[in-house]
Amino acid sequence: MTLIPEIDLDDLSQRPQVLLVDDDELTLLLTAQSLRERGFDVFEARGGELALAMLAHWTPDLVVLDALMPGLDGFASCKALRRLAGFENVPVLMLTGLDDEASIARAYQAGATDFFVKSSQWSLLSGRLRHLLRASRTRLELERSKSKLARAQDLARMGSFDWHSSANPIGSQSGLGLILSPEALRVLGLGPKDKVTLRQLIRMVPLPERRAMTRVLSAVASQSRLLTIDLPVKLPDGRMRVVHLEAEPEFNEQGRAIGYTGIVQDVTDRRVAEDRIRHLANFDALTGLPNRRQLIWRIERALDHAQRFGHQAALLLIDLDRFKLINDTLGHAAGDELLIEVAQRLRACVRHSDQVLDTALETPGARSQRSLEAVGRLGGDEFVALLPEVVDESDARRVSERILEVMRAPIWVGGQECFVTASVGIAMHPADGLTVVDLLRNADVAMYSVKDTGRNAAAAYSPVLAGRGREKLALESALHKAIERNELVLHYQPKVDLRSARMAGVEALMRWRHGASLVAPADFIAMAEESGLIVPMSEWALREAARQAKAWSLSFGFADSIAVNLPNRMFERSDLVDHIRQCLSAHGLPRNAIQLEITETGLMKDLHRVIPCLHRLAEVGVEVSIDDFGTGYSSLAYLTTLPIAELKIDHSFVRDLGLTPQSSAVVTAIVALARSLGLRVVAEGVENLRQMEVLDRLGCFLMQGFLFSRPMPPDELVHWVRQTILPSGLLRSDDRDRLTRRLRPEVDKAD
Repeated sequence: MTLIPEIDLDDLSQRPQVLLVDDDELTLLLTAQSLRERGFDVFEARGGELALAMLAHWTPDLVVLDALMPGLDGFASCKALRRLAGFENVPVLMLTGLDDEASIARAYQAGATDFFVKSSQWSLLSGRLRHLLRASRTRLELERSKSKLARAQDLARMGSFDWHSSANPIGSQSGLGLILSPEALRVLGLGPKDKVTLRQLIRMVPLPERRAMTRVLSAVASQSRLLTIDLPVKLPDGRMRVVHLEAEPEFNEQGRAIGYTGIVQDVTDRRVAEDRIRHLANFDALTGLPNRRQLIWRIERALDHAQRFGHQAALLLIDLDRFKLINDTLGHAAGDELLIEVAQRLRACVRHSDQVLDTALETPGARSQRSLEAVGRLGGDEFVALLPEVVDESDARRVSERILEVMRAPIWVGGQECFVTASVGIAMHPADGLTVVDLLRNADVAMYSVKDTGRNAAAAYSPVLAGRGREKLALESALHKAIERNELVLHYQPKVDLRSARMAGVEALMRWRHGASLVAPADFIAMAEESGLIVPMSEWALREAARQAKAWSLSFGFADSIAVNLPNRMFERSDLVDHIRQCLSAHGLPRNAIQLEITETGLMKDLHRVIPCLHRLAEVGVEVSIDDFGTGYSSLAYLTTLPIAELKIDHSFVRDLGLTPQSSAVVTAIVALARSLGLRVVAEGVENLRQMEVLDRLGCFLMQGFLFSRPMPPDELVHWVRQTILPSGLLRSDDRDRLTRRLRPEVDKAD
């Protein structure tokens, strides 16, 4: 279709072009002149044949035809004109001297837009032509708008419809009352000429949704309410789509509802996107399990249901053991693989439901709470299993045992076989909490009690565990302020050299004076390592040991080393050597005044990180001792290259000396190894004379333990040195009885 250009008739610079066709030369001349005077550009044609020839190459704004002409008259010319491409909508005014209804009807049948009775009223003719131009322009604008709307609806996969109840009641086979636009037919997979009834449309909806839709339609129609609904439909080609139906009622002059008008839109892509967004908002992107948001929603609904119907529910908090080690060693990609595999195994342990739940449960009395049951990922390596209905705690324990069992199988990640266990904490509703927060907190307490007692097990919450947790939390809070309040102290345990019967150094052992009691290291050192407080506490210990070494030097000429235990993370710090230098320089002490101890397990755990620091310490003259030697998994090859000065035999080997030959064999081997490497060897944990004598016989002369002294405050050590240890030169190699008599008070204390 060729559209005529838009014309602004109020703009005098834009003169409408008119083709005037008449066989009467005088009439043609007068009419043309009058129209030119009134703002028209007039082109003349004498006869229909000439007019059609001109129109083959040109399209005017209007055509004025004389009805009666010889040859091809106005009626025939109009019909021929309308058959030309692009002339379907050009305004045509028929001039006739006949004022009869038959001629007028014939003019309209030929395709004329309007007619005008010939007269000399040129202003009236001009006005009629201008009216035709305005009407044509308005119609073209409407067609453009309709075309744009159709295009927009087509892009939006939308179409309109009308349904009149009087013409097509629900259930009628007639399609006269339902009118679908071509765009609406395309949305429903139908052709532009297809006729469809309301019943046929309803049958496009799958049966399960059809019943619910019929109820909604009946309720809306009976009350003449607005209709808004999304429906799945099966198109004639078998495709499933989701359409949005929105309609409003129409009323007649008496206010009675006569039908509905509305739109139908294909919203499949939008619904898919919404479902995807809803899934991302409720499910973990890595494992596909319900995330924290969805878990909390399910737990809340499960608790409401349990309270309403009086049954119990259980919450299992599952934390993977040693996951950080695998993640750090094999990389985050391997860690993700592990989490995905763990998620699959956990799903199999419960009646897992992947349904996105965010509305109230339907049919609450029909055990619909089962749809809440699931395993979800709380975050990191923590998972939660929700059991919305259990008989008692034994049901939850059976599920936890099932979880522990499936975790025992190896997992291949990063091309390597790994074994991962889990710690499970159980909290019951209503016994262990009435809210989500209470249950999660108490399950967490139970889970950490498993961590503290060896992992790879399950434990149910009890108030005793909560008490321990609160005590631990309070203790950790107080530990943060211990350094500021000067509550940390060092006690010292001497090392004794049997050959000279003199003290050969001391080991500094940290204590915490909390309130009126003295907290043992076992109760706070591990906590300090977890919280990171071990670093400032270790730095304080080095400063305090250096200060005490200077005080003893002035008091009784102390010139030995004070051994300070440091965690392996301190040896990874680049500023450790500088810190020790500052501590020694502040009191004018030699470099050997401080000795550092690191456990064999700590040394080998991060050996490649510790080695550079050990060499820097050796360069500045600070000795390093390996504590608890024999209990770790050290490679003897490293001992030949590490700058180590001393080995300390663990007390577990000293305890059975003189009782089992195996202990003597181990000690003999360690002593021989130390001698061959040029290292000192110290036996710790010596508590009785039997152990001392066997060590002496095996060639280990440096000892430490309760037989000689318990760890004591600095002032008591000064007294011990003066009262217990023999003066230099008093002890001969064959005079052990005298040393025994001197040590008798300490032996009695140890017993």
